[in-house]
Amino acid sequence: MENKDWKEECAVVGVYNVTNAASMTYYSLFSMQHRGQEATGISSSNGEKIVTIKKKGLVTEVFDNESLSKLKGFSAIGHNRYSTAGEDSMADAQPIFARYDLGQVAIVHNGNLTNAKEIKQELIRDGAIFQSYMDTENLIHLIARAKQENLVDRIKEAILRLKGAFCFIILSRKKMFVIRDCNGFRPLSLGEIKNADGSVGYIVASETCAFDLVGAKYLRDVAPGEMLVFSQKGMQSYNIMPSNPYPCVFEYVYFARPDSHIYGNVVYNIRKAMGEELALENPIEADLVIPVPDSGVAAAIGYSQKSGIPFELGIIRNHYIGRTFIEPTQQIRELKVRLKLNPIKELIENKRIIVIDDSIVRGTTSKQIVKILRDCGAKEIHMKISSPPTISPCYYGVDTPDISELISARMSNKEVCEFIGADSLSFLSLEGLKRSVGLKDYKFCQACFDGKYIL
Repeated sequence: MENKDWKEECAVVGVYNVTNAASMTYYSLFSMQHRGQEATGISSSNGEKIVTIKKKGLVTEVFDNESLSKLKGFSAIGHNRYSTAGEDSMADAQPIFARYDLGQVAIVHNGNLTNAKEIKQELIRDGAIFQSYMDTENLIHLIARAKQENLVDRIKEAILRLKGAFCFIILSRKKMFVIRDCNGFRPLSLGEIKNADGSVGYIVASETCAFDLVGAKYLRDVAPGEMLVFSQKGMQSYNIMPSNPYPCVFEYVYFARPDSHIYGNVVYNIRKAMGEELALENPIEADLVIPVPDSGVAAAIGYSQKSGIPFELGIIRNHYIGRTFIEPTQQIRELKVRLKLNPIKELIENKRIIVIDDSIVRGTTSKQIVKILRDCGAKEIHMKISSPPTISPCYYGVDTPDISELISARMSNKEVCEFIGADSLSFLSLEGLKRSVGLKDYKFCQACFDGKYIL
């Protein structure tokens, strides 16, 4: 995976009407650890009060049997964080909890509000006091100040003030609310859980891999513009915003786990198809196809099968090192690239190598990879990227570098190739990416590739 300094969007999960709701939330967060490694948290409700535990660290570092035993109740929500908006501090860890005139509420959020600054300034002028830098806190204040008498209507009123990318899960003492923005920028899926007594529970999560781990049945995606309300009466659905789907195509390129179903497709199959398209668009003679692990593996398999060039795991990844893409400082990133990737010299020496990666943003990791392969005696190194050049930052829930730091925004492909030191460099075309996805009439947000923003 190229050292993008893009921080992928958070993971959110909500579990309702399940005896061991907090434990199920814990395992779901564990399965989505790849979506955020800075902090994690769970709020649970037993119908009388909400209890929240959140700390910096990985899911397995923050929670154990003792801490989970304090999170009692039939409903729970959870969050894996990276710092999209705000700062890397505990004040910005989620869930966020508040008391207001109707009781208690906890909220988790995946996304980024494009009008958060304007709303915050308005709220501060009206006397609101903010406890964090998170755009998520805007929703707490909007709900508390809404004029409606019940929480359902207050949430509707508050949500209609927001613009941008958001998947919210809100926990009250007795209910759980789920809202996805009208463009559906970020994935959010609904699953069903069969309890031992025959009753039905529900789970909502950023990725379906969470369902697989806890034995839940996938029902459908939460629709763009939809709000789900879970109570002891069951589940109710409301269309609170006009639906205009533009889901993020980069979920397929990198963010999601290969075994997840995103927007109706298995991620692994899409990535493999990207590699096949790359082989058709950019054929070249070589001895081996090797991936940059792990995110380049599926595309490399597709490229190898389509081209007939043998596939080898020529670079081995140390899985005990965190993903460089979501590390917060440059020094940590550069050290961890060297710690996490190690080539097998005997495979590389005197070979013409095709290296498959999912994207190049800064170019620093690609440059280091080319160097270590040269040091192993590679005869030729051809970098092939299974997505188009990244030319624009994201404002919809992904913390991207400034445009001046995006190497393809300021250099031609030839210049990028010279910078990383490869013999050749090619990217999958935008049309090739669309063919790989295979949904001809489906609109995706691809602003990072074409600079055309939906909002």
